[in-house]
Amino acid sequence: MRLAGRKSISQLTVAQTVMMIAVGSLIIQPVGDRNIWITMVITFLMVITLLFIEYIALKYNALETFIYGKSLLVVENGQVNENNLKKLRLTVDMLEVRMRQQKIQNFADIQWATIEPNGQLGYMLKSDKQYATKEDIEMLKSLIEANQSHSQNITPQTQTSMADNIFTEVKDRKHKEKPKENLD
Repeated sequence: MRLAGRKSISQLTVAQTVMMIAVGSLIIQPVGDRNIWITMVITFLMVITLLFIEYIALKYNALETFIYGKSLLVVENGQVNENNLKKLRLTVDMLEVRMRQQKIQNFADIQWATIEPNGQLGYMLKSDKQYATKEDIEMLKSLIEANQSHSQNITPQTQTSMADNIFTEVKDRKHKEKPKENLD
């Protein structure tokens, strides 16, 4: 598990999960067979294979996409993308379950929603449905204080543009800013 990186079991890839189960089965084998060296060699080769696969996935973006997959947009501006749901073999009911787990009540509340390669729902609520941040509260507090003291009005800062987020990268299938080499 430590060789696969510091991840919880739910974050393991399919290859890692299969490898963990196979290694577990192999380790139990010598108890009945008493040939521990063959088991150790096979276990070592399996772990090396897993590390090699993860290394080449990290090095080459095309192989990473092939091995792990990419995020797929399933909701855009409150509308369900049924074609991508079909690609994922996911029903609207299953998507609604994931939304309820994230405390999202309506599709209309969602600006973007993706299904990540690990199966989790990533989402961004529409601006009027987003929770207030500490920055928003501080801005309101300063506006109230400014109005109470009859000083100049403070112009509120706008939130990050809807076109400037990681979900547009998933939709457009390209990075806004080029990441460092081999980190995309």
